[in-house]
Order: sequence, then structure tokens, then C-alpha cells
Amino acid sequence: MILYEYPLHERIRTYLRLEHLSIRLHQLASRIDDLDHHFALATLFEIMDVAARADLKSDVLKDLDKQRHVLDGYRGNPAIAESVLDQVVGELDACFEALNHQAGKAGQSLTENDWLMSIRSRICIPGGTCEFDLPSYYAWQHKTGVSRQADLNQWIGTLSPLADAVHLLLKLLRDSGTPQKVMAVGGQFQQNLPSGRTFLLVRLALEVSQQLIPEISGNRLMVSVRLMRQGDDHRIQAVNEDVAFELALCS
Repeated sequence: MILYEYPLHERIRTYLRLEHLSIRLHQLASRIDDLDHHFALATLFEIMDVAARADLKSDVLKDLDKQRHVLDGYRGNPAIAESVLDQVVGELDACFEALNHQAGKAGQSLTENDWLMSIRSRICIPGGTCEFDLPSYYAWQHKTGVSRQADLNQWIGTLSPLADAVHLLLKLLRDSGTPQKVMAVGGQFQQNLPSGRTFLLVRLALEVSQQLIPEISGNRLMVSVRLMRQGDDHRIQAVNEDVAFELALCS
């Protein structure tokens, strides 16, 4: 199955972008090739750009606190395992404390590193990090892979409180949705969302063998899906057949 996710709120869109970049960053940093570490730095700077939004940290802290209060409401419920509840609440508290005690925005301390900022200013320029432009960066790339990894892990650590909090919030959000089998009649599906409940994320699963691509749109009132297929000429065209797929609405 291929799982597609579509955010119904701008804050969740930002969370998904941060998660996507964080996963890529850790994969690249775990390798030892200098080219992988170059793109790890590029990803690090992308995360800093996303995290630069002034209200992001406060939004994450509010969401962590809200989730904690919601879960505390389940205490005493015989259908809830107290040990599991305590574990999740403990994770929320740990993420809240780590992020709350971090001064300024995520990665703010990295902006005080002139060497890193010199790379950041040129990495978006095509070929801007050649050895004749940044000889010190070229020298860093010739260090051992272990040495570069140590540097990367130190810089990544300044972003970890935000990344860990976002990962936990998205996990709880995804767990709130129950997948259901639905049918796209003639390749199109539309569903009105029930009032009185705010949905934040749509999750859609398609079988790989179907070779279909969903175009998802939605708001607080409705979700719409149009299924497409890429031809041999790489053009995207709408499909007309009935297709079954799994859909989960997360709130």
C-alpha cells in the first residue's frame, strides 16, 4: 500500500514538512559519505527555515499541553490501560519540558555560528559551495566520516526538541483515525465532514498495483479525491473506473 496524507490545517501542514525533513536529515547524517553530509546540511538549513516562523514553538507547546489534558480525561476509564496512558503522558511532558526550556526558536544557536551561516548563504546558489568559494567547507568535507557525523549530530541536537515534539503530536493525530473502505465512483470521491468535530488530517491508502495517484483537496466541511494515472508519456490523466481505497479522518 502507498499511504498519502493531506493536512486540513496550516499548522499540520507545517508539522508534516518538519517531519519529512527530519526523517531525511537523520537518514543522510547516519551515512559517512561527504556528499550525503552535504545534503544533510542543506536539509538542516531547510528545517531552520521552516522553524523560523515566530509562533511555531508556542503552537507546538499549546498542542502538547492540549493533548495532555485530553489524555488525563481518560483516567479511571476501565477500557484504558493506565500504564500505557502514563507512558504517553510522560512522553508529552518530556517533550514539553525539553522544548519549553530551549531558548528562542529551534536552531537559533546555529545562527550564531558564522561558519555554518556562510555555507547557508551559498548552498542555495547553483554550485555555490565549490572549493574556490568555500575552501573551509571543502576542507571540512575531507575530514573523516566519523568526525563530520559528530559535528552533524551536535547541530541536529539543537533541533531535536522540536522534531521530537512534532513527531509525537503527529503520531497521536494519526492514531485518532480509523481506516475505512470507501469507493471512488468513476475515479472521484467526495465526503461531507460531520459538524461539531474538527478534522486535521486525511490519510488515504492505495494498493501499489493500482498505479494510481490521488489528487486530494479538503477543508473543514468536505474532503474530495480525484484519482489519476501516469501514462507511458508521463502525462497525468484522470481515471474513469470505480476504485476502492482506504480513507482515515484524523482529529
